[in-house]
Amino acid sequence: MRKITSRTIIVITSIIFLLLAAGFIYKIFFKPSYINSGNLSGNFLGILIFGLILGIIITLLTHRVINTKSKIANTVTSSHTVVESIKKVFKIVVAEGQLNEIFNYENTKKLLKFIPSTKKALVIVKAKVLVGYDINKCQWEIDEEKKVLRLISFPKPEVLSLETDFNYYYFEDDLFNFIGRNDLQEIQYLAKKQVKKTVLQSDLLKIAADQMKLLVGEVVSLNNWSIENSHLIEDYSYPPEEEEKNIEQIEPPILNKVNLLDKAINLFKLKPGRTNPNLE
Repeated sequence: MRKITSRTIIVITSIIFLLLAAGFIYKIFFKPSYINSGNLSGNFLGILIFGLILGIIITLLTHRVINTKSKIANTVTSSHTVVESIKKVFKIVVAEGQLNEIFNYENTKKLLKFIPSTKKALVIVKAKVLVGYDINKCQWEIDEEKKVLRLISFPKPEVLSLETDFNYYYFEDDLFNFIGRNDLQEIQYLAKKQVKKTVLQSDLLKIAADQMKLLVGEVVSLNNWSIENSHLIEDYSYPPEEEEKNIEQIEPPILNKVNLLDKAINLFKLKPGRTNPNLE
Protein backbone atom coordinates (compact mmCIF):
# COMPACT_ATOMS: atom_id res chain seq x y z
CA MET A 1 0.00 0.00 0.00
CA ARG A 2 2.83 2.43 0.79
CA LYS A 3 4.48 1.67 -2.55
CA ILE A 4 1.24 2.41 -4.40
CA THR A 5 0.71 5.67 -2.46
CA SER A 6 4.25 6.93 -3.07
CA ARG A 7 4.00 6.00 -6.74
CA THR A 8 0.72 7.92 -7.04
CA ILE A 9 2.20 11.03 -5.40
CA ILE A 10 5.22 10.92 -7.72
CA VAL A 11 3.01 10.57 -10.80
CA ILE A 12 0.76 13.47 -9.72
CA THR A 13 3.72 15.73 -8.98
CA SER A 14 5.43 14.90 -12.27
CA ILE A 15 2.31 15.51 -14.36
CA ILE A 16 1.55 18.84 -12.65
CA PHE A 17 5.15 19.96 -13.06
CA LEU A 18 5.19 19.07 -16.75
CA LEU A 19 1.88 20.82 -17.40
CA LEU A 20 2.98 23.95 -15.57
CA ALA A 21 6.30 23.95 -17.39
CA ALA A 22 4.57 23.53 -20.75
CA GLY A 23 2.12 26.34 -19.95
CA PHE A 24 4.92 28.62 -18.79
CA ILE A 25 7.00 27.99 -21.90
CA TYR A 26 3.98 28.57 -24.13
CA LYS A 27 3.13 31.78 -22.27
CA ILE A 28 6.66 33.19 -22.52
CA PHE A 29 7.74 32.22 -26.03
CA PHE A 30 4.72 31.36 -28.16
CA LYS A 31 1.66 33.21 -26.90
CA PRO A 32 1.24 36.62 -28.68
CA SER A 33 1.39 39.70 -26.46
CA TYR A 34 -1.62 42.08 -26.51
CA ILE A 35 -2.02 45.65 -25.31
CA ASN A 36 -3.92 44.67 -22.17
CA SER A 37 -1.18 43.13 -20.02
CA GLY A 38 -3.35 42.97 -16.92
CA ASN A 39 -4.72 39.60 -17.95
CA LEU A 40 -1.29 37.92 -17.70
CA SER A 41 -1.78 36.91 -14.07
CA GLY A 42 -5.31 35.70 -14.84
CA ASN A 43 -4.10 33.56 -17.73
CA PHE A 44 -1.32 32.07 -15.60
CA LEU A 45 -3.76 31.25 -12.79
CA GLY A 46 -6.12 29.61 -15.28
CA ILE A 47 -3.30 27.49 -16.68
CA LEU A 48 -2.37 26.46 -13.14
CA ILE A 49 -5.92 25.40 -12.26
CA PHE A 50 -6.41 23.63 -15.59
CA GLY A 51 -3.13 21.75 -15.21
CA LEU A 52 -4.02 20.71 -11.67
CA ILE A 53 -7.43 19.35 -12.71
CA LEU A 54 -6.01 17.59 -15.75
CA GLY A 55 -3.21 16.06 -13.67
CA ILE A 56 -5.68 14.70 -11.11
CA ILE A 57 -7.84 13.18 -13.86
CA ILE A 58 -4.87 11.53 -15.59
CA THR A 59 -3.56 10.22 -12.26
CA LEU A 60 -6.92 8.70 -11.31
CA LEU A 61 -7.24 7.02 -14.70
CA THR A 62 -3.68 5.66 -14.49
CA HIS A 63 -4.25 4.36 -10.98
CA ARG A 64 -7.49 2.69 -12.09
CA VAL A 65 -5.78 0.97 -15.02
CA ILE A 66 -2.97 -0.32 -12.77
CA ASN A 67 -5.46 -1.72 -10.24
CA THR A 68 -7.47 -3.35 -13.03
CA LYS A 69 -4.36 -5.12 -14.38
CA SER A 70 -3.37 -6.33 -10.92
CA LYS A 71 -6.86 -7.71 -10.34
CA ILE A 72 -6.81 -9.53 -13.67
CA ALA A 73 -3.45 -11.12 -12.76
CA ASN A 74 -4.81 -12.70 -9.56
CA THR A 75 -4.74 -16.50 -9.53
CA VAL A 76 -7.87 -18.35 -8.42
CA THR A 77 -7.57 -21.99 -7.32
CA SER A 78 -10.15 -24.50 -6.18
CA SER A 79 -10.03 -28.16 -5.24
CA HIS A 80 -12.43 -31.00 -4.53
CA THR A 81 -11.32 -33.97 -2.42
CA VAL A 82 -13.02 -37.34 -2.79
CA VAL A 83 -12.18 -40.10 -0.30
CA GLU A 84 -12.24 -43.33 -2.27
CA SER A 85 -11.64 -45.86 0.50
CA ILE A 86 -10.53 -46.20 4.11
CA LYS A 87 -9.45 -49.46 5.70
CA LYS A 88 -7.69 -50.63 8.82
CA VAL A 89 -4.16 -51.93 8.41
CA PHE A 90 -1.35 -53.08 10.67
CA LYS A 91 1.89 -52.09 8.98
CA ILE A 92 5.12 -51.26 10.77
CA VAL A 93 7.87 -49.02 9.43
CA VAL A 94 11.27 -50.13 10.69
CA ALA A 95 13.71 -48.52 8.21
CA GLU A 96 13.95 -45.29 6.26
CA GLY A 97 16.21 -44.37 3.36
CA GLN A 98 17.04 -41.24 1.35
CA LEU A 99 18.13 -41.87 -2.24
CA ASN A 100 19.37 -39.76 -5.14
CA GLU A 101 19.00 -41.54 -8.47
CA ILE A 102 20.30 -40.27 -11.82
CA PHE A 103 17.85 -41.58 -14.40
CA ASN A 104 18.68 -41.45 -18.11
CA TYR A 105 15.73 -41.87 -20.48
CA GLU A 106 16.22 -42.55 -24.18
CA ASN A 107 13.63 -43.51 -26.77
CA THR A 108 14.38 -44.11 -30.45
CA LYS A 109 11.91 -44.45 -33.29
CA LYS A 110 12.59 -44.96 -36.98
CA LEU A 111 10.98 -42.69 -39.52
CA LEU A 112 10.04 -44.62 -42.67
CA LYS A 113 11.72 -47.64 -41.02
CA PHE A 114 15.28 -46.44 -41.62
CA ILE A 115 15.70 -42.83 -40.36
CA PRO A 116 16.35 -42.91 -36.57
CA SER A 117 14.77 -40.26 -34.37
CA THR A 118 15.77 -40.15 -30.70
CA LYS A 119 14.44 -38.27 -27.69
CA LYS A 120 16.38 -38.11 -24.43
CA ALA A 121 15.87 -36.90 -20.89
CA LEU A 122 18.14 -36.72 -17.86
CA VAL A 123 16.32 -36.72 -14.52
CA ILE A 124 17.59 -36.47 -10.95
CA VAL A 125 15.24 -38.36 -8.65
CA LYS A 126 15.25 -37.60 -4.94
CA ALA A 127 13.37 -40.29 -3.04
CA LYS A 128 12.37 -40.96 0.54
CA VAL A 129 11.63 -44.64 1.17
CA LEU A 130 9.97 -46.27 4.17
CA VAL A 131 10.53 -50.02 4.50
CA GLY A 132 8.52 -52.20 6.85
CA TYR A 133 6.19 -55.14 7.31
CA ASP A 134 2.54 -55.97 6.74
CA ILE A 135 1.76 -57.84 9.96
CA ASN A 136 -1.57 -59.04 8.55
CA LYS A 137 0.49 -61.48 6.45
CA CYS A 138 2.11 -62.97 9.55
CA GLN A 139 0.98 -66.37 10.90
CA TRP A 140 1.72 -67.67 14.36
CA GLU A 141 0.38 -69.83 17.18
CA ILE A 142 0.55 -69.46 20.94
CA ASP A 143 1.38 -72.03 23.62
CA GLU A 144 -0.08 -70.63 26.84
CA GLU A 145 1.42 -73.32 29.09
CA LYS A 146 4.98 -72.91 27.88
CA LYS A 147 4.56 -69.18 27.16
CA VAL A 148 5.87 -69.59 23.65
CA LEU A 149 5.00 -67.61 20.55
CA ARG A 150 5.67 -69.88 17.59
CA LEU A 151 6.06 -68.23 14.20
CA ILE A 152 4.67 -70.24 11.30
CA SER A 153 5.31 -67.76 8.50
CA PHE A 154 6.59 -64.22 8.44
CA PRO A 155 6.37 -61.73 5.56
CA LYS A 156 9.36 -60.19 3.89
CA PRO A 157 10.07 -56.48 4.30
CA GLU A 158 8.52 -54.31 1.62
CA VAL A 159 8.37 -50.71 0.48
CA LEU A 160 5.47 -49.16 2.36
CA SER A 161 5.95 -45.59 1.17
CA LEU A 162 7.86 -44.01 -1.70
CA GLU A 163 7.99 -40.21 -1.99
CA THR A 164 9.75 -38.87 -5.07
CA ASP A 165 10.82 -35.45 -6.33
CA PHE A 166 11.81 -35.13 -10.00
CA ASN A 167 14.29 -32.54 -11.30
CA TYR A 168 14.51 -32.53 -15.10
CA TYR A 169 17.99 -31.38 -16.08
CA TYR A 170 18.11 -32.12 -19.79
CA PHE A 171 15.72 -32.68 -22.69
CA GLU A 172 16.48 -33.50 -26.31
CA ASP A 173 13.93 -34.30 -28.99
CA ASP A 174 13.09 -33.44 -32.60
CA LEU A 175 10.11 -32.70 -34.80
CA PHE A 176 9.24 -36.33 -35.48
CA ASN A 177 9.84 -37.70 -31.99
CA PHE A 178 9.13 -35.03 -29.39
CA ILE A 179 8.67 -35.36 -25.63
CA GLY A 180 5.03 -35.03 -24.60
CA ARG A 181 2.87 -35.54 -21.54
CA ASN A 182 2.77 -39.32 -21.93
CA ASP A 183 6.56 -39.41 -22.06
CA LEU A 184 6.80 -37.49 -18.77
CA GLN A 185 4.42 -39.98 -17.15
CA GLU A 186 6.46 -42.88 -18.49
CA ILE A 187 9.69 -41.28 -17.23
CA GLN A 188 8.24 -40.92 -13.73
CA TYR A 189 6.91 -44.49 -13.76
CA LEU A 190 10.24 -45.97 -14.90
CA ALA A 191 12.20 -43.79 -12.47
CA LYS A 192 10.07 -44.94 -9.52
CA LYS A 193 10.48 -48.53 -10.68
CA GLN A 194 14.26 -48.10 -10.78
CA VAL A 195 14.31 -46.53 -7.30
CA LYS A 196 12.26 -49.39 -5.89
CA LYS A 197 14.57 -51.93 -7.52
CA THR A 198 17.55 -50.17 -5.95
CA VAL A 199 15.87 -50.31 -2.54
CA LEU A 200 15.15 -54.04 -2.78
CA GLN A 201 18.79 -54.68 -3.66
CA SER A 202 20.21 -52.44 -0.95
CA ASP A 203 20.95 -52.97 2.74
CA LEU A 204 17.61 -51.46 3.75
CA LEU A 205 15.97 -54.89 3.76
CA LYS A 206 18.61 -56.32 6.10
CA ILE A 207 18.33 -53.29 8.38
CA ALA A 208 14.55 -53.71 8.42
CA ALA A 209 14.85 -57.43 9.26
CA ASP A 210 17.28 -56.74 12.12
CA GLN A 211 15.01 -54.03 13.50
CA MET A 212 11.95 -56.27 13.27
CA LYS A 213 13.67 -59.17 15.01
CA LEU A 214 14.75 -56.87 17.83
CA LEU A 215 11.26 -55.39 18.11
CA VAL A 216 9.46 -58.75 18.23
CA GLY A 217 11.93 -60.05 20.81
CA GLU A 218 11.35 -57.05 23.08
CA VAL A 219 7.57 -57.25 22.78
CA VAL A 220 7.48 -60.99 23.52
CA SER A 221 9.81 -60.66 26.52
CA LEU A 222 7.48 -58.15 28.22
CA ASN A 223 5.53 -61.03 29.80
CA ASN A 224 8.49 -63.40 30.08
CA TRP A 225 7.53 -65.21 26.90
CA SER A 226 9.87 -66.70 24.31
CA ILE A 227 9.71 -66.90 20.55
CA GLU A 228 10.36 -69.82 18.24
CA ASN A 229 11.30 -69.84 14.57
CA SER A 230 12.68 -66.32 14.73
CA HIS A 231 14.94 -67.25 11.83
CA LEU A 232 11.92 -66.66 9.56
CA ILE A 233 12.37 -62.94 10.15
CA GLU A 234 15.94 -63.14 8.88
CA ASP A 235 14.78 -64.40 5.49
CA TYR A 236 14.41 -60.94 3.94
CA SER A 237 15.73 -61.39 0.38
CA TYR A 238 13.43 -61.84 -2.62
CA PRO A 239 13.85 -64.40 -5.42
CA PRO A 240 14.35 -62.70 -8.82
CA GLU A 241 10.82 -63.42 -10.07
CA GLU A 242 9.22 -62.32 -6.80
CA GLU A 243 11.40 -59.21 -6.72
CA GLU A 244 10.22 -58.20 -10.19
CA LYS A 245 6.61 -58.67 -9.12
CA ASN A 246 7.20 -56.53 -6.05
CA ILE A 247 8.82 -53.78 -8.12
CA GLU A 248 5.76 -53.55 -10.36
CA GLN A 249 3.71 -52.33 -7.39
CA ILE A 250 4.88 -48.75 -7.77
CA GLU A 251 2.11 -47.11 -5.78
CA PRO A 252 2.27 -48.48 -2.22
CA PRO A 253 -0.86 -48.63 -0.06
CA ILE A 254 -1.64 -45.89 2.44
CA LEU A 255 0.31 -46.22 5.68
CA ASN A 256 -1.75 -45.73 8.83
CA LYS A 257 -0.28 -45.01 12.22
CA VAL A 258 -0.85 -47.78 14.79
CA ASN A 259 0.12 -48.04 18.42
CA LEU A 260 2.61 -50.87 18.03
CA LEU A 261 2.91 -51.78 21.69
CA ASP A 262 -0.86 -52.07 22.24
CA LYS A 263 -1.29 -54.05 19.06
CA ALA A 264 1.52 -56.43 19.93
CA ILE A 265 0.29 -57.02 23.49
CA ASN A 266 -3.15 -57.90 22.09
CA LEU A 267 -1.52 -60.89 20.42
CA PHE A 268 -1.31 -62.55 23.83
CA LYS A 269 -4.97 -62.06 24.71
CA LEU A 270 -6.04 -65.09 22.70
CA LYS A 271 -7.75 -67.90 24.53
CA PRO A 272 -5.74 -71.08 25.28
CA GLY A 273 -5.58 -73.39 22.32
CA ARG A 274 -6.47 -70.62 19.87
CA THR A 275 -4.14 -69.72 17.02
CA ASN A 276 -3.69 -66.64 14.91
CA PRO A 277 -6.95 -65.84 13.08
CA ASN A 278 -4.95 -65.65 9.88
CA LEU A 279 -4.51 -69.41 10.11
CA GLU A 280 -8.23 -70.13 10.23
